[in-house]
Amino acid sequence: MHEQSIVDSLLELALENAQKGKAVKIRKINVVIGELSGAVDESMEFYFNFLRQGTIAEEAVLVFTHKPAQLQCRQCQTAFTPEKQGYQCPKCHSTAVDIVGGRELYLESLEVE
Repeated sequence: MHEQSIVDSLLELALENAQKGKAVKIRKINVVIGELSGAVDESMEFYFNFLRQGTIAEEAVLVFTHKPAQLQCRQCQTAFTPEKQGYQCPKCHSTAVDIVGGRELYLESLEVE
């Protein structure tokens, strides 16, 4: 259910920026979602369809760009995307890793009139 507050914040930010740019309509809201952010596209779209009503984003669509998780080994500093090996370094096989990417969740850009 945290998607509702996320979408509410994204929409508020989009409307604020559109107003600053004197836009009369928002066509597209581009959102970056990291694999580890916990946000779900379908839930975000559900809340967006409800929250956009009566705003200049009423006909807008959400467009998602997904960022994979990125890890870095604490032992050998190898950066990698976890796959079959999970959170184990593919080079030295250590499980001592830091998450360095994939938690993103932000409004990247707007397409307006």
